[in-house]
Amino acid sequence: MLYYLFEYLERAYNFPGASLFGFITFRAAIAIIMSLAISTIWGKRIILYLQKKQLGESIRDLGLEGQVEKAGTPTMGGLIIILATLIPVFLLAKLENIYVILLIVTTLWMGAIGFMDDFLKIRKKDKEGLQGKFKIFGQVGLGIIVGATIFFHPGVTVKDELANKPAQQEELVDSATTEFSTEEKALTTTIPFVKNNEVDYSILVSWLGEDYVKYAWLLFIPIVIFIVTAVSNGANLTDGIDGLAAGSSAIIVLTLGIFAWVSGNIIFSDYLDVMYIPRSGEMVIFITAFVGALIGFLWYNTYPAQVFMGDTGSLTIGGIIAVIAIAIRKELLIPLLCGIFFIETLSVMLQVSWFKYTKKKTGEGRRIFLMSPLHHHYQKKGIHESKIVTRFWIIGILLAIITIVTLKVR
Repeated sequence: MLYYLFEYLERAYNFPGASLFGFITFRAAIAIIMSLAISTIWGKRIILYLQKKQLGESIRDLGLEGQVEKAGTPTMGGLIIILATLIPVFLLAKLENIYVILLIVTTLWMGAIGFMDDFLKIRKKDKEGLQGKFKIFGQVGLGIIVGATIFFHPGVTVKDELANKPAQQEELVDSATTEFSTEEKALTTTIPFVKNNEVDYSILVSWLGEDYVKYAWLLFIPIVIFIVTAVSNGANLTDGIDGLAAGSSAIIVLTLGIFAWVSGNIIFSDYLDVMYIPRSGEMVIFITAFVGALIGFLWYNTYPAQVFMGDTGSLTIGGIIAVIAIAIRKELLIPLLCGIFFIETLSVMLQVSWFKYTKKKTGEGRRIFLMSPLHHHYQKKGIHESKIVTRFWIIGILLAIITIVTLKVR
């Protein structure tokens, strides 16, 4: 809203300073400040409201130190993240931008699924919450929306090389204008650590005949569904101790923000030899607001947590991360960048599979880890959760740096 107001003031009255809102970097800076303020200042009021409504977490005693004391801590704190993200976005972003629309839909869609899950757990006293099949149905639905939009929407395009290289003026660098490029529809994605590192998904269905590109959605949409489901569930599993999911996600999202800015900028994408994605730079406004919301949420979520994000937050976080990665064509970097989510999910899969296998073979189920997900294994070993979280953050930062390095290491 503010973007359109100042655009009008600049155009109609040449209002001093109004032109600043044409710059992505300026609006991104305002977005992160605004989201930090909302999540920290209004976050306390939301927590008090959740306490008043007795929306506290019911925790089973798993024999972990300090776990029982956390019972009754307000949950659904993901509402703080959602509100602190969407308010700056509605005020500062170009709301007609297809990528911004996709991210808003993702936030509301996954937030609603997580909210229903938390509501059933608390109000209906149902420990299982929303049945798994309904969660999967929701994740599949979002995957279909995102995949179909990217495939069919005319505003989702890519450009590998510039038709003409403009002078490197500050205005062009910051606004990422598309005036000098020729756009095309393609399902191109980036393969990390490879010199000629771009491949089109449609090649995989070339056996369908001359018009195979028209049918590439049959492969692409299931891939998107898998990514959305995997990342959102990974974030959900990581949300097990104070500050782990929010802090790890902030590192991941900030890294994706760098990729989004480079990919949406006509100058730097050319300089770094990165796929240029017209209009994707506007996602930086959403991403910075999201980062600010996550960091602000940490104010109340670090040990000892005053609020838990619940599935309202964790499913939303995972969905947003997946959609951003897909939109900027960096989804193949997810196992590396989201390494914390990946290892947490893998630990659960290995634990369950090995237990079932050994029980079938010997009649007695055995475990690889003391407990899964992996962070609980270290808790069982007597390591304090604050130390576990800090070490996971350090690993997350290292993975983020390696991911950024893939811009040039091929």
